[in-house]
Amino acid sequence: MTPATIIAAVVRRELLRAVRNQAEALYPLLFFALCVLMFPFALGTDSALLSKVAAGVVWVAALLASALSLEALFRADYADGTLEVLVVGGASLPLLGLGKAAAHWLLSGLPVLVLAIPLGLSLELQPALLGTLLATLALGSVCMSLIGAAISALTVGLRGGGLLLAMLILPLYIPVLIFGASATANAALGLPVAGELYFLAGLLVLALTLTPWATAAALRIRMS
Repeated sequence: MTPATIIAAVVRRELLRAVRNQAEALYPLLFFALCVLMFPFALGTDSALLSKVAAGVVWVAALLASALSLEALFRADYADGTLEVLVVGGASLPLLGLGKAAAHWLLSGLPVLVLAIPLGLSLELQPALLGTLLATLALGSVCMSLIGAAISALTVGLRGGGLLLAMLILPLYIPVLIFGASATANAALGLPVAGELYFLAGLLVLALTLTPWATAAALRIRMS
């Protein structure tokens, strides 16, 4: 089987699993929407203030929603022994990690991109800034899925793994959050945002290069 076929098979399996367990797939998206919609209640109806913080609010909510959905990424395969069979059988674990990350982005990152449009507008975000917000979220969410897959593999099966996962993953997400949110803030001030976009693209290339191998190493450690 070619690498593309293996990744496609993993993605297809994860999507079918999500269809069978729709509630679990919807929880992070509901959390994202509720998290964004709670801010107007806390900050009031000042349109200028909401517009100023809108990009940061959407980014923080997207980051937390991504982290929330990572715990289940390898949990079912660990529980039914699939991971052990794959590791012992010499399966391509880096490709498995890539497939898991791709499925996570399709189930979590892509819907967040779609929801960010009406939610951003509800926070009085200027329509002209939506393109910058969506571009940074697109790059950043793929990064978060790749990094998250590696950390999820490292904590799978551990007691209290969800809390440990959050403690490990959130510091790694901070650079993505900083440059993603600051790009939209700079765009609102009429400043160029190419630097932030290039940085996020560089992080994506770095994550795409390193995290599949990190995921494979983490799975071998957990299965040893």
